[in-house]
Amino acid sequence: MTSNRTSLFPARRWLVLLIGLAAAPAQATDLLSVARDALLNDAGLASARAELERVGAGRDVERGGLLPQLSAGSSLSHNRTYSSQGRGGQVGDPGGVGDGLVVDDEQDFNSLSVSLDASQALYDASRFAQLERAERLTGQQALSLEVAEQQLLFDVASAYFEILRAADILEARRSQETAISRQLEQAEERFEVGLTAITDVFEAQASFDLARAQRIAAENALQISFEALERLTDQRYASIDGLSDELPVEPPTPAERNAWVEMALLNSPMLMMAEAGIEVARSDLDIARAGRLPTLEAFANYQYSDTDRSGVSGYNSDSQLGVRASVPLYTGGTTSAQIRQNTFGLEVSQYDFEAQRRDTVQQVRSLYTQVSNDVETVEARRQAIASNQSALDATRSGYEVGTRNIVDVLNAEQNLFNAIADHAEARYDYVLGLLELRQQSGTLDGEAIQGVNQWLDASQGISLDLPDEAGGRDPALDIGTRPTPPS
Repeated sequence: MTSNRTSLFPARRWLVLLIGLAAAPAQATDLLSVARDALLNDAGLASARAELERVGAGRDVERGGLLPQLSAGSSLSHNRTYSSQGRGGQVGDPGGVGDGLVVDDEQDFNSLSVSLDASQALYDASRFAQLERAERLTGQQALSLEVAEQQLLFDVASAYFEILRAADILEARRSQETAISRQLEQAEERFEVGLTAITDVFEAQASFDLARAQRIAAENALQISFEALERLTDQRYASIDGLSDELPVEPPTPAERNAWVEMALLNSPMLMMAEAGIEVARSDLDIARAGRLPTLEAFANYQYSDTDRSGVSGYNSDSQLGVRASVPLYTGGTTSAQIRQNTFGLEVSQYDFEAQRRDTVQQVRSLYTQVSNDVETVEARRQAIASNQSALDATRSGYEVGTRNIVDVLNAEQNLFNAIADHAEARYDYVLGLLELRQQSGTLDGEAIQGVNQWLDASQGISLDLPDEAGGRDPALDIGTRPTPPS
């Protein structure tokens, strides 16, 4: 299952980065510039890059074991020896038996030795298999980095559009609060002149309180969404470009679901990483099987020694040149167990690949269907705004002539602003669904981000009014509470 596609990913990875760096002016806070900041500053992606370098260094470690090995050693020492020897007298000798002679000998001298050893592996199946595993593991890690980059691009886009989603919902909630505030004022005025009962004021006050609570929640959601983007980019943005009203809500291209599935099977880095895992597991099995094979290496060594000991002159030298081989005969069953263990490891990786393949196909099919449905949903939500506006106008007219009550009006207003918020939700669901479809199909790159970036409009920028240093809120954010209605 080895694939040549692995080697293409480093080039694509740098292409993504270069496209991000080529983003227009640094001061333009659009999606492309934010993605550039994330590619440069995200800690998780930096960790993935460092991990690739670490794994790549492991490949060089394994290669070093197949290259010539050379070592040298030397020692210089000062020696002191002392010896005491005795001789007993012999029969017939002058002095007779027992007339022994004791000889003491003490010497101080220096000695020098030098050694040089060299070896070269001629045949070592285990080391060759370990090198191949390191190379395959490096390729797998390169794919892991590609996965991390695509995930980061999607996370950045998701965080970006969540800000815009929160801003649109906040705008709808603020408009809703303002509208219901006016309705409450009218109810109070009508009550004061005796045209309505106090219950109308209470109903309007309850709706106003709910609308205010929804507006406060929307403000909090907007601030939190800005924090999420800052975590990814390590940058705080005063404002970001908004989504254009002319967003082209169209079915995904290509228009065939199976075409997206085929694209994913060819390009999905998650799937390719699982495929590379099979090759790594196969290398593990090769390493275990190599434990039964002989090894062969050439070697050479040279030794030199010299001393200034009294009575000794000259030096000693010795050299060897040859080939040595070793054959494992019995390892207590360890080799057989490792082979069996890694055979099951290979089987696990094959099942993991199949599970990933099925998951990728299912995800792409589901996302394609979702995006296609989102196209219709956006249009339906847009139409719902017009319908609810007409219903509100009719209800207000009925309230003026006495055929409808204030509860009907308040409900109609609530329905209208809910429809506006739902329409915003549908637009952002469409954009994020399309990006996720590209991610699952392995085509979410700088070019895709640049295409989405063209849907943004700087004139509709979104800014965040942060709390002041004393912990208070910007007064512009609060419309204020209404006075308690008269009893």
